[in-house]
Amino acid sequence: MKIGITGGIGSGKSFVCQRLQCRGIEVYDCDSAAKRLMRESEELRQKITALIGPDAYTDGKLNKPAIARYLLSSEEHAQALDAIVHPAVFRDFEDSGMQWMESAIMYESGIYRLVDRVIVVTAPLEIRLQRIMVRDGISREKAMEWVERQWPQDELLRRADYEITNDGETPIDCQLDRLLPLLYPTDM
Repeated sequence: MKIGITGGIGSGKSFVCQRLQCRGIEVYDCDSAAKRLMRESEELRQKITALIGPDAYTDGKLNKPAIARYLLSSEEHAQALDAIVHPAVFRDFEDSGMQWMESAIMYESGIYRLVDRVIVVTAPLEIRLQRIMVRDGISREKAMEWVERQWPQDELLRRADYEITNDGETPIDCQLDRLLPLLYPTDM
């Protein structure tokens, strides 16, 4: 069975994945894979440069600020870049042989079609904003921009099969203790 983990930016998906790793469950990180593929794949490099222009790469390295500006400038730009990167990530996940994946944009990207069950990690908006501001060293307004680019948490929750609450108070490990036997009833 293939399992997807999603949740809005700042919800704490990566923390949940770290807790899974402590249990011996390896999780494919779609965001890291996308960045790696954008850095290492010559095919992607050519397509991204053709789309964004020579500023996409500086001294042979991915120019993250230029990519972010392009992404945030319009929905059409985001869709154009996604149309290049998402299929490469889909192929890479399938080739990885891994059963678990983490993706902030599981539904938006369509990668949910590659998994059997989806877990959404949720957290209150204020906690999410604080996490983003601290992690990225950005303003509240910029953090909110990133939150608003993604689907609302309620919509993710409505579509998901399971929820893990990551509010800083509800113990993650206890939730995993209850969830994993539901996913693998004979293995636990």
